[in-house]
Amino acid sequence: MLTVNFHPFHNLETERLILRRVNSNDIKEVLALRSNAETMKYIPRPLLKNDEDALAHIAMIDEKIESNEGINWAITIKGDPRLIGVIGHYRIQNEHYRAEIGYMILPEYNGRGIVTEAVREAVKYGFEVMKLHSIEAIIEPDNLASAKVLEKNGFIKEAHLKENEFYDGRFIDSVIYSILNKK
Repeated sequence: MLTVNFHPFHNLETERLILRRVNSNDIKEVLALRSNAETMKYIPRPLLKNDEDALAHIAMIDEKIESNEGINWAITIKGDPRLIGVIGHYRIQNEHYRAEIGYMILPEYNGRGIVTEAVREAVKYGFEVMKLHSIEAIIEPDNLASAKVLEKNGFIKEAHLKENEFYDGRFIDSVIYSILNKK
């Protein structure tokens, strides 16, 4: 069975980005990300309302890292430590060598290839460091930008689940993408 260990925490680096640990200095950006109805449109979770909610979210991220249950990075542009997005591995299934990847970015950074670059690095970490066999991403069918990011990174569409989740008074569909470690 797979055993993950996120200690010590590893920052990741790409051509343009530094992926670093989210911390309490990121409170305003985390709040901006998760309180924005447009940014959260495809993420079936409640909007954050204030700084306390943002701090609680950051604390939850830390707890997952400390307990080796999940890992998140702040997406930053080299030379600017400000968080512009978040990416991570969630729902790690040690017995199946599988994890779910998730990500989001502030709207003003959409369309620049930043998420594609961050996903590529997080997938590399998942396969090379975490020793995963497969990584999945679960998105809403209307999230075409996310589907493009996943496809650019070699993910394939595995399933379209009809009304498999109930959120905010309605049933919603999910599309599952995945990528296998070919090494």
